[in-house]
Amino acid sequence: MENTPDTLARLEQTIAARKGADPASSYVAKLHARGVPVIARKLGEEAVEAVVAALAEDRQELVGEAADVLFHLMVLLSAKDVSLGEVLAELDRREGVSGLDEKASRTEQE
Repeated sequence: MENTPDTLARLEQTIAARKGADPASSYVAKLHARGVPVIARKLGEEAVEAVVAALAEDRQELVGEAADVLFHLMVLLSAKDVSLGEVLAELDRREGVSGLDEKASRTEQE
């Protein structure tokens, strides 16, 4: 697990490099060309597939679907110009805070 941040950072760089490529030669470019609604829908599809794999108790399928979820989330973040660093900073901000307390604070703000 030591390489997890490095792996995600490399993925972020790869997505950025391919974002403006020819959509005929790059899946990332093709997704970006189709726009945020398509990318978001694809992320949702992959998330559902991960849930199905988890409920089926198929570990290897879940690993593959989780990778798809992370990939498509990173593509969506790229499309919205949100950096991995911003997401990691938010996770750091939440560290040590009870999930129930954090969720309650968001509800109070709304």
